[in-house]
Amino acid sequence: MNPTIAIIVAVASALAALALTGWIFYLLTRRSLDAQQKQLMLRMKIDERAETLRVVTPIRLQAYERMALFLERISPSSLVMRCYQPGMDLRLLQGVMTKNIRDEWEHNLSQQVYLSPEAWTRIREAKEEMIGLVNSAAAVLEPDADPTTLAANVFATAARNGGPAEPALDFLKAELRQLYA
Repeated sequence: MNPTIAIIVAVASALAALALTGWIFYLLTRRSLDAQQKQLMLRMKIDERAETLRVVTPIRLQAYERMALFLERISPSSLVMRCYQPGMDLRLLQGVMTKNIRDEWEHNLSQQVYLSPEAWTRIREAKEEMIGLVNSAAAVLEPDADPTTLAANVFATAARNGGPAEPALDFLKAELRQLYA
């Protein structure tokens, strides 16, 4: 074989080996860097999630507390005691109680973003049931009936059927135990 050709073949073989080694090095380095980048991104997501939980958890707990307070405030005994004023007539007491429930509800609407859909549905249903309870207790009375009769009817209906807020409050408590136990 011609020495020039042998040199060209040797140089070409060396270059091919060098190119192949460089390509393998590139692929291994790239794979390693990709793995490091994925690991870094995962660590960042974990840290971000931990930070989010650190910030959101107290807000969520506060939302559950506020909605528990809402449910307590719309319970028959609390609602009647807070709304009744001497000198009121039946329709005024009915209106004040339903307005009070709606005002409390509107004040707490933003809390729904921190509660589960199920919890929010149960709270909304309790509110609607309580308004219905007040209105149905008033509907069976004469317009000139004493407002304390309305209060007695509300208490009696709640005692017979269970207060609308109790099941929702029990659900909130159970959900909180499940989330943070």
